[in-house]
Amino acid sequence: MFVLTNYYNEIKKELLNYEITKKVKEYSINKSEFETKYNVGKMLIEAQGGEERAKYGNGLIKEYSIKLLKETGLKYSETSLKYMRQFYLFKKSHAVHDQFNLSWNHYKKLFTLKDNGQIKYYIDICEKYHLSYRQLGEKIKSKEYERLSEETKNKLSLDSTQEYQIADFIKNPIIMKNTKKDENVSEKVLQKLILEDIPSFLKELGEGFTFIENEYKIKLGNRYNYIDLLLFNIKYNSYVVIELKTTELKKEHIGQVQVYMNYIDENIKTIYQDKTIGIIIAKEDNKYVMKYCSDKRIFNTRYVLN
Repeated sequence: MFVLTNYYNEIKKELLNYEITKKVKEYSINKSEFETKYNVGKMLIEAQGGEERAKYGNGLIKEYSIKLLKETGLKYSETSLKYMRQFYLFKKSHAVHDQFNLSWNHYKKLFTLKDNGQIKYYIDICEKYHLSYRQLGEKIKSKEYERLSEETKNKLSLDSTQEYQIADFIKNPIIMKNTKKDENVSEKVLQKLILEDIPSFLKELGEGFTFIENEYKIKLGNRYNYIDLLLFNIKYNSYVVIELKTTELKKEHIGQVQVYMNYIDENIKTIYQDKTIGIIIAKEDNKYVMKYCSDKRIFNTRYVLN
């Protein structure tokens, strides 16, 4: 086992080599950065006597930070060295492979997560949508993963070849920005809040949703009816009828959205498109109503005003 001086010298050497690499090999900075921070984190844990004792060994990290600045001019603060220690423990605990397209700031956001499913989900969406670390932080703060169904979480934990349905990534609840500062809003006001920030609403619903029209007019017999929101999902090639309800989900809501879906299928949908989907967004869930809904194209979720 190294004496503490040897651990310090090895850490200093590792960081000095990384500083040289930054200047010489720009293309491999990310890889070198993660390797360096992992190695330094590992040595810090060992210098502190293992993981359990490391929890109480911040004095040593402070000492190393001061010595590094004094001897080399390298400004590695106590906080930055603690993050390196955390990076080592994070990778060791969660078997995370290096994601060189993620920045160090992305990783610092991920350090707050404990569940492997959460971590995998947020890394995947960062890669898929090229999220900035601030955008990642917003998704973690909104508990996006936690708002997925258990069925979807189970699919995500299995093979990536799993087949997903349009409802798999609909959040529950859907969080809407409330500029009215009033919890008791009407359906018209709720719709207006959505229209104020359509992109955020579509992202809450999931992948591939595009906006067509609000208050979409259809004629049933000699009367006009209005669909709250008509969307199209590019990924699943189908129209999506959205109905907003400021009450608990009721059985008559199912019948209403079913009529609208059938109308779109018969009058708007082409033969090249899949059958229309219906989503009811209500203030409160009612699992018993959905249990006896025989139409598997109808889904429900609830909303929360934030």
